Amino acid sequence: MQKYNSIKKSLLKDKEVKREYDDLKEVFSLIDKIIDMRIKHNMSQAELAKKLGTKQPGIARLESAAINPTVSYLAKIAKVFNKKLSIEFK
Repeated sequence: MQKYNSIKKSLLKDKEVKREYDDLKEVFSLIDKIIDMRIKHNMSQAELAKKLGTKQPGIARLESAAINPTVSYLAKIAKVFNKKLSIEFK
């Protein structure tokens, strides 16, 4: 099984994928952080889903950027990982 970061690196070699990724960099940056936190806590998608009161397919959709999470949902994710959610405009 390939690690997430090696798969991401491989996919970003494709110029079209890289262009789309760059257009959505802010969203993917947030998703990357969620995935990284989940992996660092040795937590499966199913385990995170259970802690959030949802189901694994919802986490899969979140991690694939198929859904746009609400601020309250992001706050719940932050709480699971004992983090503080901070949103800012730069």
